[in-house]
Amino acid sequence: MGRLTTRVPVTRIALGETDAAARRRADTLVVEEPLEIRIGGEPLTVTMRTPGHDLELAAGFLVSEGVIGAGGDVRSAIHCGAPGTGAVGTAAIGPLLPIGPGAGGTIPATENTYNVLDIALAPGLAAPVTDIARNFYATSSCGVCGTASIDAIEKRSRFDVSTDAATAAASVIAGLPPALRTGQAVFDKTGGLHAAALFDAATGELLVLREDVGRHNAVDKVVGWALLEDRLPLTGTVLQVSGRASFELVQKAVMAGIPILSAVSAPSSLAVELAAASGLTLVGFVRGSSMNVYSRPDRIAV
Repeated sequence: MGRLTTRVPVTRIALGETDAAARRRADTLVVEEPLEIRIGGEPLTVTMRTPGHDLELAAGFLVSEGVIGAGGDVRSAIHCGAPGTGAVGTAAIGPLLPIGPGAGGTIPATENTYNVLDIALAPGLAAPVTDIARNFYATSSCGVCGTASIDAIEKRSRFDVSTDAATAAASVIAGLPPALRTGQAVFDKTGGLHAAALFDAATGELLVLREDVGRHNAVDKVVGWALLEDRLPLTGTVLQVSGRASFELVQKAVMAGIPILSAVSAPSSLAVELAAASGLTLVGFVRGSSMNVYSRPDRIAV
């Protein structure tokens, strides 16, 4: 696990207070650092993220890009020395261990704070295009920055969510945001973190939860976990996110075979269009006992 939080001195101002010394204190912030993802030694993208679960993040990103779709598609991954780290080249940090069930690959056993991850794909699997038109810098607030056009974003998923027979009771959906919030350990310390979690649609059982400074990164970590556990497609599940439902989050859900996406805030118009076209159930403004269902309402049982 990487560095999740850091402490910084702050001056707290409250109207009516006069003792300046009493206002000087330490505050806990979530860490934001770049992660460069490489495929076979070739740079693919850089994203700003909260360190930790880097392999899941990279794997989930590659699923959303249509590059991989099963655990066995990732052969190995190593953290590499970036400029200023004191490491040389792309030496692996520590002995290599199996990635996960069905993956057939390896990752370093020793924890580290390096910000470059080099992934080797399975033999015969084509690497993504890495020319100047494809490379882009993804900020923590935008998962599709630099992509040339909407046509380039709307990739064909390996999985057809429109045929998923999953249903979820409205009462189950209503209970997901509180369950997500309960599991946000780092948010409790910092107040500045997005979260995404995967739940069983029928029972509401929590399967996995991830936090990150970027909302699309949190989803990538969830999807990457599922890929490394050989659980794709994620039929019969609900993806719950802590903020709004953007186009890229709907895309990531579709690419992972998730039939239901639930958000505590509003969706964008393009997110609704993509959800409707893909046959994904999109739920927004899930607050208390109410919610808005924007597409495929037949999956939500009242």
